[in-house]
Amino acid sequence: QSWSRGMSYCLHSESHLDTGPIYVRENGKLHVVNQGAGGIQDVTPKTRPFRLFSRSFSVELCMNREDDRARRQRTDHFIFTYTKEGNLRYSAKSLFSLVLGYISDNVDHIDSLIGFPEQIAEKLFSAAEARQKFTEPVTGLRALQKFTEAYGSLVLCSLCLRNRYLVISEKLEEIKSFRELTCLDLSCCKLGDEHELLEHLTKEALSSVKQLLLKDNSLSDAGLRRMTAPVRVLKKGLENLLVLDLSCNPKITDVGIGYLLSFKKLNCLDISGTGLKDVDAVIKRIQMQIGLVHSKVPLKEFDHSNCKTEGWAEQTVLQWEQAVMEAIKPQDNLRSRTAALRFYGKTRRIEEVVKCTVVEAETKASGNLQFYKEKVQNCHLPLKKEVAGSHELKNNRKRALAEQERERTSKQKHLCLTVEDWDLLNTY
Repeated sequence: QSWSRGMSYCLHSESHLDTGPIYVRENGKLHVVNQGAGGIQDVTPKTRPFRLFSRSFSVELCMNREDDRARRQRTDHFIFTYTKEGNLRYSAKSLFSLVLGYISDNVDHIDSLIGFPEQIAEKLFSAAEARQKFTEPVTGLRALQKFTEAYGSLVLCSLCLRNRYLVISEKLEEIKSFRELTCLDLSCCKLGDEHELLEHLTKEALSSVKQLLLKDNSLSDAGLRRMTAPVRVLKKGLENLLVLDLSCNPKITDVGIGYLLSFKKLNCLDISGTGLKDVDAVIKRIQMQIGLVHSKVPLKEFDHSNCKTEGWAEQTVLQWEQAVMEAIKPQDNLRSRTAALRFYGKTRRIEEVVKCTVVEAETKASGNLQFYKEKVQNCHLPLKKEVAGSHELKNNRKRALAEQERERTSKQKHLCLTVEDWDLLNTY
């Protein structure tokens, strides 16, 4: 009775806490107390699994929360591979690759790379290029300038921007940062006489250009006058030019061709599709003063296959072009609008990229005006005849040089020393 009274007290106490089932052992048997009836059941209870915490309890391992960003980047310090058995295996990266990745992430903060080894600089450039650091508007230009001023032609020795006037307009400052280019193709870009890039051609940074292709760029005599002014008077600028393409520029006349006679090192010239009035006189003038012969067949120097983008920044130029193409790609809502216009029988105005194929067809119809310099061949003749021939060649050369000198001095009096030319030179 005392046991039942104590048990009922515990069951009906004011503290209604759930203490769980109560077990009592009597005569060697285990009984469970029935709280509802206040009695004892003689049934072996079902034991529940022991829980130290409730079901809703969770544990979170907290380290330095301020270092979460660093720990996320720290996963790049390992290389994860799979074994033949299919197990995941990881190995730590080398210290060189870790440092290379860190510097490439902050390449715009580099002060200078002058004197830095070229082999390491090429790997650094490739790492920054893979992270598309040179496509960023401000930091990309700053980083590219550090490489170009230190390595020059290694970054880019040849640049082909044919029919890529959108890339020129978007990345003009980046293009102007390239130094020591030997080949530059600006064909079919419609730049005009007043474009900044044409003015940049006369700078000292591009004095190394040997092949310049300016086909179909809406150039006139004024543009040629500005481009050749440093060479004609100051003997600077494009003085090392060997190949020049000025075809498909109908505003260039006989006067503009006269400015080209200052390129004494020129080996190939293309003026097809220009607005010449007296073609025979121009052909004779070019042959007498520069020594170029009119070609009856098209020259391979002007088929635009020799000029390609070559150097460390080859992929960078491709990234610029892809970014421009993504920006001008038509959106989905515009496509649905064009579909509606097509349904109602209306035509949409399409602004296509100006191709050079039409211009090339017009050039072929108007005639081929390509010039080249003949190579002097060795004649296997007796020694006396060679000596006599050499004396005749020397006399002919002296006469030709004297005539050229007289023509040059007369031209300088009328062309190079005018007030307009001096005003133009003062702008450089």
